[in-house]
Amino acid sequence: MQERLPRKLAAILYADVAGYSRMTGQDEDATHRSLRQRLDQLAETIESNGGFIVHYAGDAVLARFDAALDAVSAAIKAQELFNLTAMGENGGNEITFRMGINLGDVIEDQGDIYGDGVNIAARLETLADPGGVCISESVRTALGNKLPVDFESIGSQQVKNIAEPITAYRLLIGGAAKTIKAVNGASQTDRKPSILVVPFVSRTHDPEDGYLVDGITEEIRLGLCRFKGIMVIARGSSNKVMEQSMDSVGAAKQLNADYLLEGSVQKGGSKIRVSASLTKTSTGQQVWAERYDRTLENLFEIQDEVSQRIITKLIGSIEEESKDSALRKGTDNLTAYDCVLRGNHYFGDWRGSRENMELAAEMYQRAIDLDPQYAAAYAGLASVRFRCFEKGWTDAPEETGEASFRLARKAVELDPHDSLARLVLAVASFKVRQNVELTHTQIQAALELNPNQFWNYCFKCWFSTCVGDFEEGIHCGIEAIQRNPLLPDGCLYSIGFAEYLAGRYEKAIEAYGRMSHPYPEDEACIAACYAQLGRLDEAKEAGKEFRRRIASEDPDKDPGSDPQKWKDYWLELFPLKDQAALDHVIDGLIKAGLIT
Repeated sequence: MQERLPRKLAAILYADVAGYSRMTGQDEDATHRSLRQRLDQLAETIESNGGFIVHYAGDAVLARFDAALDAVSAAIKAQELFNLTAMGENGGNEITFRMGINLGDVIEDQGDIYGDGVNIAARLETLADPGGVCISESVRTALGNKLPVDFESIGSQQVKNIAEPITAYRLLIGGAAKTIKAVNGASQTDRKPSILVVPFVSRTHDPEDGYLVDGITEEIRLGLCRFKGIMVIARGSSNKVMEQSMDSVGAAKQLNADYLLEGSVQKGGSKIRVSASLTKTSTGQQVWAERYDRTLENLFEIQDEVSQRIITKLIGSIEEESKDSALRKGTDNLTAYDCVLRGNHYFGDWRGSRENMELAAEMYQRAIDLDPQYAAAYAGLASVRFRCFEKGWTDAPEETGEASFRLARKAVELDPHDSLARLVLAVASFKVRQNVELTHTQIQAALELNPNQFWNYCFKCWFSTCVGDFEEGIHCGIEAIQRNPLLPDGCLYSIGFAEYLAGRYEKAIEAYGRMSHPYPEDEACIAACYAQLGRLDEAKEAGKEFRRRIASEDPDKDPGSDPQKWKDYWLELFPLKDQAALDHVIDGLIKAGLIT
């Protein structure tokens, strides 16, 4: 079987002139002069927004961008410019473009791009109005709320030579270029208020209540996470500072949190008391405190009430609809909810053991049996299946991987607003199905739904690096670390590799140097960095450290000096979609003497 050609994720803009043949028949010279002027203006707008022209085909233009945001910004600005200057040119026959934008995989070859990603952009152009822009669902998801522009869904469209229907949106352009300029020129120093939610404590000291107390803390934290006006410090960092026996206010200050939420849970029979307080870190002043005495059947009510009170204190006036989305619950069945809390406890935030995965799976499956419409239970079980697939804890890896994909897709179908479901579907889409476009769509949706979730940014950091968007990968890694400052190794791992691939070898070494526990492969990449900088003695030492560690920690994966084994080794860690990126890695390893 022939090797699959490498692909790269790109935003593609296809523009074509409406009614060009008719205008040419009326006045060929005037039409061509107007076309040349418009094409020059379009090219300038595309390049000023980070894109480049791939080719011209008569009155049509194909352009490529690294980001959907840049492609849409360019299209809006160009159409605004054309609309403002289309006053009676060519005897009233103005050159008017239709534009289509898609985000998808492309094949690069001899200066051109090919594939369904390009074909869909061309078909979207035919759905646009003259002077308008039509975008795919993947572009709409990637944009989120980043541009102050409205969209109109035109539903699922069957277009020529594309097997599956595509969901399309029209951009409602009107003064949008001005608002984009305002957004691009706006200050980036605006800072959201941040809050540290420390683990609530149990007043009954019963180990059996541990999962319940953790679950209450996590549900309140997640309620806050869904609010874009707040930055919530990740649970991992919170747990880590509290393990250092530091007082809560000191922990909040160490993590640069503006506010601190702490509380306790006391359970007695069927009754429960939850106490919570909110403190302003800078002054140590208690902003709000409350105690709730309820029965266990009212547990959801308590969690909602605590979250709502805190949101009100931090944000002030909030629309009721936004509150409802922040306080969403997935089930009314308390027993099913209890099972999911137990499953989350065993799962251990993607770090659980094989034995704990079996216990977590049992809990999630029990929750599904109790409430077959409970999205969080499906998302949890999908996470378990994927971890077993990734770690090799299964006798049927293909079936286990597919199960994780199907379960995650089911969770998204049941609750499209569940950020975890979107994240797990993104992970399975890339690692099980190798579907770059679906992965990008799902991780963008996860980030839109929960912009405070460390794992959303951490995965996108790694994914962006794999598909060749190194700058986005580094950006997402930094965003992840801001949300989880004490557990950055996984993100620094990807940031270091992205910096190497971007040719910034000293920055890559710096990123690896910040890791608490570097992996053996990091030593190999450090060796490649030193070699690329011409610091061969240091490259040799790093290479020796790699050999020592791989021999003691994972000898079965030692690639030796064989170039193909090294390629396989790196592709397992980072399934790079660009052959040039892989060649860059191999070049550094050869210079470092690890490949002979």
